[in-house]
Amino acid sequence: MNTEAADIKAIEQVVATVERSQRAKDAEGFLALFHPDALWTTAHGKVLIGFDAIAEFTRAVLPRSDWDGDVTYEVVHTQLLRPDVAAVKVRQVYRSPEGESEGAPLYVMTKRDDGAWLLHACQNTEVRAA
Repeated sequence: MNTEAADIKAIEQVVATVERSQRAKDAEGFLALFHPDALWTTAHGKVLIGFDAIAEFTRAVLPRSDWDGDVTYEVVHTQLLRPDVAAVKVRQVYRSPEGESEGAPLYVMTKRDDGAWLLHACQNTEVRAA
């Protein structure tokens, strides 16, 4: 497997871990995916700058989230901007007894020296029916 293919596979594994941690409402599993200098914007526009702000919000919100259903995260496009920076477009679907809702996150990920990919600058956008 070439380096680019290996990186894309590793990036897809990070997104799969996002899905698993969201399903389990596992704040610590989710937080382990972030770069220390990360920036996160929630689907409702809350801007969180730095790991501490992301951690405070996630630990308060994720374990107590009241959605009852299933969530999936699908990588729909990965663009390697540099060998150590990738833009990743994701399709996020929440399914509940009340119906489906969709998000369209964009993750800018960076690769550490040890080869691990981390979430660095992320925007989670709610998709609204037109």
